[in-house]
Parts: sequence; structure tokens; C-alpha cells
Amino acid sequence: MSLKLSAMAVAIAAVTALTGIACASPPTPGVYIALGDSYSAGVGTQENNNDACQRTPASYPALWELAHSGTRSTSVACTGATTVDVLDNQIGAVTSATTLVTVTVGGDDAGFSDVMTVCVLQGTAACQAAVDQASTFISQSLPARLADLYSAIREAAPEAKVVVLGYPRLFESTDPCAGAPDRDSRVALNRGADALDEVTAAAAARAGFTFADVRDEFAGHGICTTGTPWIQGVVNPLSNSFHPLAAGYAQGYLPVLTAAAA
Repeated sequence: MSLKLSAMAVAIAAVTALTGIACASPPTPGVYIALGDSYSAGVGTQENNNDACQRTPASYPALWELAHSGTRSTSVACTGATTVDVLDNQIGAVTSATTLVTVTVGGDDAGFSDVMTVCVLQGTAACQAAVDQASTFISQSLPARLADLYSAIREAAPEAKVVVLGYPRLFESTDPCAGAPDRDSRVALNRGADALDEVTAAAAARAGFTFADVRDEFAGHGICTTGTPWIQGVVNPLSNSFHPLAAGYAQGYLPVLTAAAA
């Protein structure tokens, strides 16, 4: 009798285990929200997608969504966005259900669009002065703006993984380079990009976020490269200038995001 009961108990346990496996709920799909500026939106790929914010299917958020089909993904990134714009117009998309947030922002706060115009049109001395002015803003004013934004992201999504993606250096030092600023101006602009990335990385670390540095990925693929460029030079429409090409988002940004979000 005891042997029969033991056998029955084993059978019941086995059925229970199998039933538990069969009835287990599928994993909850992730919820991914992409915030930020033109580098988050995907500007530079010549695909405007009839979108006022110039979000494109070649952007790193769109590529992430394609690679993670179970994720519910929304990009509210918009070209020209500053940290204040993200706070005012984008942060509402982030909720307590959000599991992943990405953001690239800060370049427009520092006025890099205007800096690029100066560097292309006004020569080396003016370019270096404009970069120095932007760098002063980056070191003195941007950290507080980033801290406010990062605090709001964490408050909106307490459990989310937050990945802050930086900016690439735009130029290689190769000469000659037709249609680009001279070598000294390119060096100054790359120095400005480094300053922006370093301040952003420090702010992300203070917030407990992950900083994803794309500079190594883009090395050798900037404007003036003798190899394959991943960054757009001066083109029409001008808004696409000095932004990643589709290859830059796919081979520069996406691998770095994939590693950082793991």
C-alpha cells in the first residue's frame, strides 16, 4: 500500500511540474522609449519619412526595435531637441512600465549647429572661438541640465535600464579634404565633441545610468576618411549634414546600444 501511495505521489508531482511548465506565463515584453535629438531621431540618412521630427527607420531606436520583436517600442526623439525640450515634450512617454530608456541629447543645448555653420563659413580662428565658447557652456551649464533630465527619467521609470548614448567625432584629420573645414578647425570640432561626451558620461554616471560611447566605433569612419564614411558631409537638405549615415546608425550606434542594454 505504501509503495502504491509513493508511486501515486511521484506521478502527481510529475504532472504538477509539467502542468506548471505548460501554464507558465510568457515573458512580459519589454517597453522601450527613445528620447533625444536628431541623433536619436536618425537624421542624416536622407529619409525624412514625412515626419516633422525627422525620425527615420534607419535610426538606432528603429533598428533596436527590429532586432527585438517582442519589445513595445516608441521613439519620441525630435531633431533640434535640447534637454529642456525633452523634459517639456518627450518625458511624458516614459512610465513606470518602461523597461528601457535611451537618450542622446546635449549637442543642441551647446549650440553645435551654429558652431558648425561658423566653422564651415568663417575660417579657423572663428571656428576655434566658437568651439571654445560651446565648451565653456558644456563644462559650466550642461551638467545641471543633464542632472535635471536624468532625475526626471528616473522618477518616471524607477526600474528602467537607462542608456545615455554619446556623439561621435565628426572628422578625420586626413588632408586634402574637399568641402570640409581645414584641419585645425576639424581638430577643434572633435575636441568639442570629446568635451560633450566626457561631461555627459560623468552626468550619466552620477545618475546611475549607463553611458554608451560611440567614438571608438566611429573611429576611421568620419568625414574626410580614406575608408568608408559613416557620417554625412555638407549635403542638401542641410539638416542632414554632419549626422550619421545609415551605416553609422547600424554599425556604429546599434552595436554599442546592444552591448550597453544587455
